[in-house]
Amino acid sequence: MRKFAVVLLVAVVAFATFAATFLTIATGGTAGVYYPLGAALADIWTRNLKNVNASAQSTGASVANVNLLRNKEVDVIFAQNDVVFYAYSGIELFKDKPFQGIRGLATLYPETIQIVALADKGINSVYDLKGKRVAVGAAGSGTEVNARHILLAAGITYNDIKVQYLSFAEAADNLKNENIDAAFVTAGHPTAAIIDVSAVKKITVVSIDEKIIQTLQRNYPFYTKIIIPANTYRGVDKDVQTVAVKAMLAVREDLPADLVYQMLKTMYANQKRLIEAHAKGEMILPETAKEGMPIPLHPGAEKFFKEMGL
Repeated sequence: MRKFAVVLLVAVVAFATFAATFLTIATGGTAGVYYPLGAALADIWTRNLKNVNASAQSTGASVANVNLLRNKEVDVIFAQNDVVFYAYSGIELFKDKPFQGIRGLATLYPETIQIVALADKGINSVYDLKGKRVAVGAAGSGTEVNARHILLAAGITYNDIKVQYLSFAEAADNLKNENIDAAFVTAGHPTAAIIDVSAVKKITVVSIDEKIIQTLQRNYPFYTKIIIPANTYRGVDKDVQTVAVKAMLAVREDLPADLVYQMLKTMYANQKRLIEAHAKGEMILPETAKEGMPIPLHPGAEKFFKEMGL
């Protein structure tokens, strides 16, 4: 009898394990915004969805995450909406490698494209970057594509500047050491790397003029205009007009629709947990979740937003 009970217990545990749905969420570096929000989402979904066990994974962010999703190594990704658009369309970083099985869950908050320059380098507009030493982001990154788009909209190519392919942290160090004159940074503002530079160097954040923005939006409709308020960074005492892409969540089309529906429902019902994880949680709202959505929504997400009247 005892032996039967043990066998039965093992069978029940095995069945429960088999029945559980494991969700791996690809985020970004542990010092960024994606990771704490991803950890909070994992907590929300594990606590509130029956038989779901979710976990957050630190990754190389947008481009890496798309490839992880394509290879079925993860189930949910954080990414910039422009990078997701390139993947779906098979252009730019994903040239001739379209990923048409990717689907949108929701857009989350703006990721601001910030052009930071040392204040004494005479860089007051995008056009002033000509001839300067400019960090355009890590090679193959979403930031690097943003930089190239903005420069081209201003009639500037990489031949007109001294290009440096540097991550945010590397760009910050090189600005502090005056090895470069300016850097492109795509991240929610205020950005720690820029705060870090402004603590030791006088900086300016370059405004993008209306003409460049119009050209940019005509070619790439996922860019939105945004204002960085005065005094966001030390010494920058005027509002700065620039553009932003949006952080978003994406999944594969084969994720069950009922599960996706419940994932969104519990995410928005537990916004307080997201805010505890990071201030950007304040901006994660169903009302703005379709703004800048660059690809088709997952059917489960369509159902959720339709029921919300959105």
